Amino acid sequence: MEPHEDVFDLLVVGGGTAGIVGARTAAGLGARTVLVERSRTGGDCLWTGCVPSKTLLSAARTAAAERSLTGRGADFAAVRARIAGAIATIEPDDSPQSLEDAGVTVLSGTARFTAPGEADVDGRAVRFRQALIATGSAPTVPGIPGLHDARTVTSETVWDLEMLPGRLVVVGGGPIGCELGQAFARIGSDVTLIARSGILTKEDRDAAALVRESLASDGVRVVEGAGAEHVSTHEDGSSTVRTSDGQAFAADVVLVAAGRTARTEGLGLEAVGVACDDSGHVVVDARMRTSQPTFWAAGDVTPHPEFTHLAGVHGSTAASNAVLGLRRSVSRTVPRVTYTSPELAAVGVTEASGKGHTTSTIQHEATDRAVTEERTAGMTRIVVDKHGRILGGTVVGPRAGESLAELTLAVEQGLRTRDLAAVTHPYPTYNDALWNAAIAHARGGLDSPVVGAAVRVLLRVNRWRVQRSSR
Repeated sequence: MEPHEDVFDLLVVGGGTAGIVGARTAAGLGARTVLVERSRTGGDCLWTGCVPSKTLLSAARTAAAERSLTGRGADFAAVRARIAGAIATIEPDDSPQSLEDAGVTVLSGTARFTAPGEADVDGRAVRFRQALIATGSAPTVPGIPGLHDARTVTSETVWDLEMLPGRLVVVGGGPIGCELGQAFARIGSDVTLIARSGILTKEDRDAAALVRESLASDGVRVVEGAGAEHVSTHEDGSSTVRTSDGQAFAADVVLVAAGRTARTEGLGLEAVGVACDDSGHVVVDARMRTSQPTFWAAGDVTPHPEFTHLAGVHGSTAASNAVLGLRRSVSRTVPRVTYTSPELAAVGVTEASGKGHTTSTIQHEATDRAVTEERTAGMTRIVVDKHGRILGGTVVGPRAGESLAELTLAVEQGLRTRDLAAVTHPYPTYNDALWNAAIAHARGGLDSPVVGAAVRVLLRVNRWRVQRSSR
C-alpha cells in the first residue's frame, strides 16, 4: 500500500546532532522524514558546546604561549571573533537548507505529542508513523542560596560574555568545569574552581591528578572536598561565593557547570505512553526504542553518556531501526575525552577492579616523542584481563583523544595485548606509549614458569638445529 502523503514515516523532534543524523539517515533510506526544531539546527554542539569550547581552548593555548613570551594578555574580542568564525564555517553543514537538500522536511516550532501518531507544532497538526525524540539536555542550575542574584552563566550562556571576567568562580569539577576554567585562566581571568567531590571523579585518580597539576600551573585555584554553599551579591555587581568549609571567594562572574537535565518538559510524553526515569531521561533499550514501540530516542535526552559522538551513533541506529525494522544495538564501548591541557581520554574499564585484572602503565617521561616536545606530563595505562584481553584504559597527554582511537578499537574487537604489540607503529609518536604498554604486558607473560620453560626448550632445540646445519 502506498503511504499517504500527509503522513510522515518518521518525525524527528530536535535539531541537534542526534536529530540531524537520525533525520539524514531516515531520508537517505527513502523514508518521508520531518524534523522539528524550536530554535536553530545544529544543537548544543555547534552553538554552545563542542565548536565554541574547543575553539576557546585552542585560543587559550595560543594565549598562554604568547603570554609566556611577551607577558601580554589575550585580546578577548579577538577570541570571541575566532569562536564566531568557527561557528559560521561549520554552521552550513547543519543548516535547514542542508537538511532539505538531503530530503528532510524542516519545520520551525515547538512540537508536542497529542496522541500516538499525532503531534502539534505551534498549532499545526503533524501526522507520523514513528517518532524519534532527540531534544537533548540543558545545564542544571543548583538551588544554591543567593546564586540567582549573582551574575551567573552556564556552558550555554558563557559565550554571551562581552568582557573577560576579572574573577571567575566555577562551580563544578567535571569536564566542562575543568575545560572552561583552564581556558579562562589562560586567557587572563583569576579562576577558582569549586568541586565538592573532587575533579573528574569518574576518571583514573592518577590521570585526574595530572590534570589537577596542570590546572594549578595555569593559575586555577582548585577547591576540592567542599561545595558552594551560599552566594552574596554586592552593590557593584560582584559576588562572594562561600563554601561549606568556610572559605570565601570573590567573583565577577559565576560559571555553573553542575551537570545537565534532559529536555522532556512539555513534549507530551505522558500522552503517548513514553516512560522516563526518575531523572527525567527517556528510557530506551539497546536499540534506542522507548517503552512505546513506535517511539525512539537518541542523544542526551536518554540516560546514556552525554557525548556528541554517541548522540550521532544513537541517531543513526534509532532511525535505521525505525524505518527498516532492523534490530541494531549501540556498542557499549564509548570513548570519552576531557579537552584540558593535557587531554584526558578514557574508554572501557579504567581500573583493575576485577579478578585477574592487571594494568600496564607507561609514563610519558619514557616516551621519546614527549621528550622531544618537552611535554612529558602524561601517561598511558591499559587494563587487561587474565587472558591478556584489553578491557580499557586511560591516556593523558597532547592529542590523547587521537591515541584513544586505537585503544577503543582494541576494546571493541576484544584484542589482546599481543595483538597490539604485533602491529608496527610509526616512530616517534605519543602513541608509542600505548604500543609499549601492550608490549610490556605481553612480555610479562614470558615470566610465568610454564612459558619460561617452553622458551628455554625452544632455545635449546633451535641452537642444536643451527649447530647441526653448520657442520
